[in-house]
Amino acid sequence: MPPPSQLAIATGAVTRLLREEASYHKELADQEAQVKKLEESIQNGGGDDDGNAEFMLKQNKTAVEQTKAVFGPLKDRIAAAVTKLEDQIALAEEAGGSEHLESAKSVLAQAKSKA
Repeated sequence: MPPPSQLAIATGAVTRLLREEASYHKELADQEAQVKKLEESIQNGGGDDDGNAEFMLKQNKTAVEQTKAVFGPLKDRIAAAVTKLEDQIALAEEAGGSEHLESAKSVLAQAKSKA
């Protein structure tokens, strides 16, 4: 089996980074929901059985901030991967096409629509 082409590698990198970004967005939404639930519980006087609701709230807020901090560098990595993919598409078109060209263009369009 021949090694994957540079076009296939660049396409895979962009696809992986887009999936990673979607995963972080889901994780952030879950964390924010947990923070809201804890805040409501504390406001209603419920707290929790072992009395560490305030600590758990602080920990969850820290986790939210850490997750938000991931997005800046991740956007930069996606932009770099998209640029590399654009270059590889251009090279493949100059060379007369490739079996991966259509999927690469599809992934590129997907990445640009999310940007």
